[in-house]
This record gives sequence, C-alpha cells and structure tokens, in this order.
Amino acid sequence: MLTWLVDFSSSFGGLNVFRYITFRTVGATVTSLFFVFFFGPSMIASLRVRQGKGQPIREDGPASHLLTKKGTPTMGGLMILTAVLVSTLLWANLKSPYIWVVLMVTVAFGAIGFYDDYLKVTRQTHNGLSGRSRLAIEALIAIIACYVLSQVGTGTLATSIAIPFFKDVLLDFGIFFAVVGAFVIVAAGNSVNLTDGLDGLAIVPVMIAGATFGFISYLVGNAIFANYLQIHFVPGTGELAVICGALIGAGLGFLWFNAPPAQIFMGDTGSLALGGLLGTIAVATKHEIVLAIVGGLFVVEAVSVIIQVASFKMTGKRIFLMAPIHHHFEKLGWKEPQIVIRFWIISVILALIGLSTLKLR
Repeated sequence: MLTWLVDFSSSFGGLNVFRYITFRTVGATVTSLFFVFFFGPSMIASLRVRQGKGQPIREDGPASHLLTKKGTPTMGGLMILTAVLVSTLLWANLKSPYIWVVLMVTVAFGAIGFYDDYLKVTRQTHNGLSGRSRLAIEALIAIIACYVLSQVGTGTLATSIAIPFFKDVLLDFGIFFAVVGAFVIVAAGNSVNLTDGLDGLAIVPVMIAGATFGFISYLVGNAIFANYLQIHFVPGTGELAVICGALIGAGLGFLWFNAPPAQIFMGDTGSLALGGLLGTIAVATKHEIVLAIVGGLFVVEAVSVIIQVASFKMTGKRIFLMAPIHHHFEKLGWKEPQIVIRFWIISVILALIGLSTLKLR
C-alpha cells in the first residue's frame, strides 16, 4: 500500500526508498513485531477468558504436560496471522498477484485451523474437524492457488518444478502441476502442524524457513541476481520477501509469549496457515524441493507419524515411544528445552544446506 508514495518521489526524494523491496521488507518485519507486542497481551487475555480450560492436553502424552500446559489458551496463530496480514497489506506492492495468492492460502488455511481449534476447545477433546474433511478442503484451496500461479507464470517454467544443483533441469507437469503443487502446500501445512507440540518448537524453524525463502524470493525475483546464480528468474516473486519479513516479525513477537512456559499456544490456526504460506512461496519461486531441505525438520516430524501409524496398523507394534518424534525424545527423558533448542540448531543447519543449492549448480 505504501508503494504509492513512490509517485511523489520526484518532489520528495526521500520517498524513493519505498521503491526498494529490502526497505519494505524491513518495514514489514518491524511493523508485525510491534503489532504482536502491542496487541498480544489483550488477545491472550481475551482467548483465556473465552476458552476457559484452554487447549485440551493429550492424556497419553508426557505426564509433565498435564501439569505444566493445562489451561493454556490456544489459537495464538490469530495474532501472527493478523500481524502478517496487516504488515503485508501496508508494505507490499499489492499489484503483485503472488502476494494475493499467498495471502489467500494463508488466510484460508488459518480459517480451517481456527475451526479445528474451536471444535477442540468447545468439546474439550482432540477430535476436531475430521482428517479427511480437512485434507479435502486444504487440497481444493491449494489446487486453486497452484492453478492461478500457473496462469501468472510464463512459458514452461509456469508448470514446472526445478531440480536443485542442476541449472537447466526442469520437470514439466503440464496440466498436473496444480495437483503436484497442491501436494507441496498441503504437506507443508500439515507438517508444521505436527511439529507444533512443544513451547517454541514450531515457530523458530518457521521463522528460519521464512528468512531463507525471503532471501530466495528476492534473488529469484531479481533478473541480475538470478542470472548470476544461474537460478530460474520468476518476475514478480521478489515481493514475497515482504511477506517473509512480516512472518519473521510476527514470529519473534509470538515467541515472546510462547517461550517456556508458554502463555499461549499457536494452535492449528497458526501452524496450518504458516505451513501453507511457506509451501505456496516455495511453489511460486520454483523451489519446492529446496523447501523439503530447509524444512527438513517438519518432514521428519511428519514421516515419524506416518511410520508410526503404518507400523501399528500392519504389525500392531510402534516404532517410536510416541509420535511425532519430539515426543519420542521426551519419553526417552530429554527435557523440553533440550529438545526445542537442538531442533532449532538442526533447522539452522538445514537452512544453510538449502541456501547452498543456490550456488552449487
């Protein structure tokens, strides 16, 4: 929205800074950070009153959770999403279709997560929206988003997936691109959702992935840098760095309240939306496979659940003491801060590996 100030730069030279994505990304980061700091306490107080008993805690989980987490309100994703939305609308160039596609997926996935959280809180059970219904709605939204992205893009690249480490290799899926892209978005959303099980565990890896893809978006959307690094140039995707900046600021603000012991949980409202946001940006920038590297922690969490369920159904035995895998380590006796910080370290390492794919071609 503030990009319109560039029109007056001929009279006021200082306004020319609003032309630059880097400046507006920093602006979005600061705005969302202070938004959460300012409105966060009142939102937490309101959710605590409205929810009463807060998020239901799994009785089959670690015993300590029943003592330390009981009564904590959920739906904290509302403060993150509101901050991201406000900051993006304020600082991004709203003429970019990529901005609207990413915001559409983020808000829609957030709405699904909100309804799921609402059912769990009101019923005081873990049985919210049925898994099949939720996946079906998410898939429909993601397919629509990917179809729009394929129409916005140009040439073969619009319906293709790039392969890291190979500058000229593209997998063109044609009319099936929407389905493949939707799988990436839905998988990202649900993987982040499964990771959100300990205080601060999900939000920091999300911010790390957000920072990584903010950098990737800026490079992919810049013809000079894209040519130098020999990555595929996707015009207009540079604006997505602004959303990533807003995500980082909102995430930092949320972490202030989510740090152990958490005053509020992100809930499905936040985890589904943020995962969907990252997935959509990965599809738009043609770095879907890089997302699997950068977000490797989310992949491991999701795979641990798949393995656990498949093993129990086929053999009646469990591979892990508890899934997702962060609970397995809790059962082994690791302390919660120990697990969280070590997972953060892994996320940083994976982000560095993901970034290395930009040059190793």
